[in-house]
Amino acid sequence: MPLKTRIDAALMAAIREAGADPAPQQLGTALEYAVTPGGARIRPTICLSVAMACGDKHPMMADAAAAALEIMHCASLVHDDLPSFDDADTRRGKPSVHKAYNEPLAVLTGDSLIILAFETIARAGHPDPKAALDLIMTLTKRSGMPFGICAGQGWESEKEVNLSAYHLAKTGALFMAATEMGAIAGGQDPEPWVELGAHIGEAFQVADDLRDALMDETTLGKPVGQDDLHGRPNAVTELGVDGATRRLRNILSGAISSIPSCPGEASLALMVQATAEKIIPEPARHLGLNPTVPGE
Repeated sequence: MPLKTRIDAALMAAIREAGADPAPQQLGTALEYAVTPGGARIRPTICLSVAMACGDKHPMMADAAAAALEIMHCASLVHDDLPSFDDADTRRGKPSVHKAYNEPLAVLTGDSLIILAFETIARAGHPDPKAALDLIMTLTKRSGMPFGICAGQGWESEKEVNLSAYHLAKTGALFMAATEMGAIAGGQDPEPWVELGAHIGEAFQVADDLRDALMDETTLGKPVGQDDLHGRPNAVTELGVDGATRRLRNILSGAISSIPSCPGEASLALMVQATAEKIIPEPARHLGLNPTVPGE
């Protein structure tokens, strides 16, 4: 079964469960609105790819972990778009949740999605309760304080910001969760997979900084210039476009070389390369950014 089919099926099953009668109708529809149509679904794709590379020991748990990651990511986007944060009118080319519904429903949507992420894993945990607990603990660690996406948002309130630590928490956390959770669902030790997730997460953040600086709102599907507007740390501000592009090249090369030895190592390297090609902003491609799999 294609990865996209597995991800979409698990994701929509979770959303249907959350919106079942007698759920309040508007909040139920807002949950589905927040996760569809999907973006690139990069985090769940990485999770399932790692699980398969490790042997795919628990396919149903891997599907649940992938869905939970995407649900948590979507929850963070709903909250990011609120007036108290980015005050963004659009997300993925359509009105953000607080614009399509209202601000109270957007807060409840984000909160409900966070809870749904953990419930999704718990529902699939019967074959291996220990693995399910490890999945829940990993997602908890990478979502809250002091190492998760909440910590990433918290850095934005500090007077002095460590750019690397900020990126690691704000963006890298869920990518590290993706590789760790994929390994757990695949029946492997998650620790060797942390570095790969950290590399991919940092690359994604630098790429996002480049998109924010180089692309327009219509192409990007969300407001641009938000980092400058809110005075947030940004790789382009710190390194310039050329410097940020070089940094992105180095990170992606490190990601490919950090893949642990596993049965599906070669296919996973190709997936990382494909992911790299998806996140590279078009203007950066013209600067020669083109990571390759070692040996090719």
